[in-house]
Amino acid sequence: MSKTTSSELGTEPIGSLLIKQSVPASIGILVMSLNIFVDSIFVGNWIGSIAIAAINVVLPVSFFIAALGMAIGIGGSSIISRALGSSNKEKALLTFGNQIALTLLVTTAMVILGLYYTDSLIPAFGGKGSIFEPAKIYYTIILYGVPCLALCMMGNSVIRAEGKPKFAMYAMIVPSVANLLLDYIFIYVFDWGMHGAAWATTAGYVLCLSYVTYFFLSKNSELKIGLRHFKLNGIIIREIGSLGGVTLARQAVTSVIYLLMNNILFNLGGEPLVAVYAIIGRMLMFALFPVFGVTQGFMPIAGFNYGAFKYDRVRESIYTAIKYAALVAFLVFAILMVFPTDIAGLFLSDSADLSIEDKLANAYVAEHIPLAMRLVFAAVPIIAIQLIGAAYFQAVGKAIPALLLTLTRQGFFFIPLILILPNFMGELGVWISFPIADVLSTVVTGLYLRREIQKNLIGN
Repeated sequence: MSKTTSSELGTEPIGSLLIKQSVPASIGILVMSLNIFVDSIFVGNWIGSIAIAAINVVLPVSFFIAALGMAIGIGGSSIISRALGSSNKEKALLTFGNQIALTLLVTTAMVILGLYYTDSLIPAFGGKGSIFEPAKIYYTIILYGVPCLALCMMGNSVIRAEGKPKFAMYAMIVPSVANLLLDYIFIYVFDWGMHGAAWATTAGYVLCLSYVTYFFLSKNSELKIGLRHFKLNGIIIREIGSLGGVTLARQAVTSVIYLLMNNILFNLGGEPLVAVYAIIGRMLMFALFPVFGVTQGFMPIAGFNYGAFKYDRVRESIYTAIKYAALVAFLVFAILMVFPTDIAGLFLSDSADLSIEDKLANAYVAEHIPLAMRLVFAAVPIIAIQLIGAAYFQAVGKAIPALLLTLTRQGFFFIPLILILPNFMGELGVWISFPIADVLSTVVTGLYLRREIQKNLIGN
């Protein structure tokens, strides 16, 4: 593999550069999403649909702690991209060292709190009835590996900021492949049940951290830090916090949504309806991987060129990213509209050995999935504007608009909708809240992004 440098972000044609950055990011997200997707299939077929619901209950807590690493990673990477664009290498090194120290301190403290409040958090996030025990098993084991995941997510963002998308892709592939192999061994061969699913995932996190560490210690990375770079710097920490807070707020709202959705759906239809949402949640992560890949590929390009004052390239990258993301989003939309029943069937076992309870739960899930999935993904073709718009402001260091636009869909629109509509429309009110929130947030983001381009990116 030929060695690449971050300077290419400011010189290569935007179209080919976006593909070069986005394809590895998309592949990495695809493999990671396939891991979650296939992992859910394994769990559903080898343990049961209630086990899928149990994992879904745990995700908000573990994802929130891991999101601390992602937030620190994305916030710091915005600084690193702009610092490399303006040839300020020392600021990039100091930022990276501070990212590592901050991630270790914050995630370790959160894990200790998470373990202490285990019995309170699981029911709060919907782990009630028969879901509680498998959720507690999974939660306790997963939490030990979450700091490794947080460091991986932080490191992955920095790797992309260096302009090394292929290595970032490998960092996502390694734990995913390991998790699937260990799923087979621990769940199917050793028959460890939920313990096996949890240990397979945790082992994947550890392997991911091992690879990320290897990358930064090797000659492939431009960021060779020393001990002095780990000393926390107030200015750097505040900038990381303001930009990373955008990602953290998004993940925090996501956790709140899981909490609300699991409880609302449990009250409407019990454990099987929670399992319906668990499957749709997996599809939200899996099906949109190319759109998220374009978004991740776009951010270092926009950040580097903004730092280098190449505003024409920033503007071009926005338009190109929206065009690419919208195209792949439409393809995803078409597939999901045609095959929702077939997709749901992948998660459900038809084994004769299933208990009556599991058979009834599977039948309920199969009946409710098609309409729910079509409604949840109804507005997917237009979400590219919202995702790229929010990502732009984060990439160029404008924390306030990035935060507000990031929260428009889930915080300002979706949460009020799911609190109101189910009272009048029942289960249908839950699912129809998704496309309404998508449309409203896209309109707001589109208007704000257009104003930003006309005001700051034209004529400079």
